Parts: sequence; C-alpha cells; structure tokens
Amino acid sequence: MADQISIERSRTAVLIMDYQKAVVDGFATDQQALLKRAADVLANARRAGLKIIYIVVGFRPGYPEISPRNVNFNAIKQSGRFHNEPGTEIHPAVAPQPADIVVTKHRVGAFPGTDLEMILRAQDIETLVMFGIATSGVVLSTLRYAADADYRLIVVKDCCSDRDPEVHRVLTEKVFPRQAGVITAAEFIATIGKP
Repeated sequence: MADQISIERSRTAVLIMDYQKAVVDGFATDQQALLKRAADVLANARRAGLKIIYIVVGFRPGYPEISPRNVNFNAIKQSGRFHNEPGTEIHPAVAPQPADIVVTKHRVGAFPGTDLEMILRAQDIETLVMFGIATSGVVLSTLRYAADADYRLIVVKDCCSDRDPEVHRVLTEKVFPRQAGVITAAEFIATIGKP
C-alpha cells in the first residue's frame, strides 16, 4: 500500500488524536509499542516538514458545551472528567513541540465545533494523515467528516487503538479503505523518507 501513497509535504498535516494520558491509559492496547510507533511517526513527520496537529478533548468550567441530550458526553460532565484534571494532558511520550498546533474538541470527531477546518484551509492542507484512540471513536468520526469535506486521507493503522481488537480490525481492513489509504507507521515513515 505504501507504494501507492504519495505525500506532498507542504500540503499535508498529521493529526494525532486523543493521545491524552487518561485516554491512552484507559483505552489503548499494547501501550508502550503504540506510543513508540506514534513518537516515531511524529519525529519523522517533523523532519519532513509536515504540520503536526494534536486533537484533544476538553471542556470549560461547568461544561457548557455538553447538552443533557448527549448521552456519552453527559456521562463525562457528570463525572467531572476532561476539565484540567490530571490525565487530560497529552501523553509525555508524544508531547507537542513549539511549532505544533493543539485543537480542543468537545465531541467525538475532530471537526464539529472546532477551528480545525479553518486552520487546515489557512495552511492550504489537502491531505490528512491521521491516527488516534479510539479507532471506533475519534478516528472513525474524523475520517467520515474529512472524506465528505474532500480531504485526501491516510490512516496509520498501527498508531490507532481500540478496546475491541475486532472492531479495530474491521474498521482498518474493511471500512477505512473505502475512503482512505490505510498504512502502517513503518510504511508512512518510508514514504516520507523518499526525496
């Protein structure tokens, strides 16, 4: 698959999504290997001059972004999570660098209610390389929106993780390939390493 993927560096951004400590600890499988692959992808993407955008979940005091009709996020509101408490920080193994961008989201996907699309347009980005936790959450929701918005998409499958390995497999092998190139971290690094 990597042979079929080409990347125009100046028009490509890497989205690392929901790699917050609490999410990694609670939802990621094989955490150390996952974090190592993600850190390698980021380091090589930076060397290649790609934009790096972190997507994190977070809320204001009192959770004004959450409707009582939103079952999933209302549970977060009731628990008091994702509001500046320990664990909401980006995992130190993949910490942002000064030139990276951090976008805070208030829903499952990276686009609704955020300034991500404005940033991508302002930077003339047309290709998104994405990975995150969980495969069935932020990755699926973001991919679907981005495909409808006509972005060219690449999913780094072994930098995605889901509590349910079978759901991860079905998404990365059967669902995502309909709208995105699906490659491994090693394939991505090899692709951007080419002159």
